[in-house]
Amino acid sequence: MDLTHLFSVRELIGLLTLIVLEIILGIDNIVFIAITSDRLPEKEASKARKLGLLLAIAIRIFFVSIVAWIVKLERPLFEIMNHPITGKGIIMVLGGLYLLVRSTLEIYKKVEGVEEEASKAIEKKSIGFWNVILNILFIDLIFSIESIITAVGLVGNVLIIALAIVISVAVMIIYVDAVSRFILKHSSLKILALSFLVLIGVLLLAEGTGFHFPRGYVYFAMAFSFVVQMLNIRYEEKKRLLTHQEV
Repeated sequence: MDLTHLFSVRELIGLLTLIVLEIILGIDNIVFIAITSDRLPEKEASKARKLGLLLAIAIRIFFVSIVAWIVKLERPLFEIMNHPITGKGIIMVLGGLYLLVRSTLEIYKKVEGVEEEASKAIEKKSIGFWNVILNILFIDLIFSIESIITAVGLVGNVLIIALAIVISVAVMIIYVDAVSRFILKHSSLKILALSFLVLIGVLLLAEGTGFHFPRGYVYFAMAFSFVVQMLNIRYEEKKRLLTHQEV
């Protein structure tokens, strides 16, 4: 097989664009994995995160191999109030509902103080490793379908798409533990991350029922909120340091 065309300037630009896009779209996945794996002991949590991302590679490569069928998911199946419903839409609605329910319950536990150390210890014992993996696998499935359809529309070259998936997820595997620990270290960041998942859930519901709006606005709002929260955390750390020095 002649692979020289993969190294043309056009294909390399497409590859780099897809890698960046896959990493950006994967942020939602990493946040969910971080929150879900928190129910496990640290060693098992790290293993679950990396296994979850490896499963994401397997799922996306599988979808690339049946890309013709995946594209058909965008064909209307029926209409509700003059809005066409597609196979992709149904999957996104299910994923959106799942994220809304799951994130709302997690926010409730955090805000209402349900997650005390004793209850967390009981919960970690009751939540099995493979139960967490199944949760991650379900979200991988939702995000993978959207990712592949986006990639096909942008590039169309199956080999480039597969290579971009492997590289982007490999990058995420390297940093997923550090990102997860950072999110879970600060309670306020955990709530913010859960709020992001609620936002993504609403976005999936909207797009699944035929209402489309630019993702850029959502990601800008998430990035802006994250920067503001980081400034708050930095301020509180400096404040505690100054108070400690005065004492």
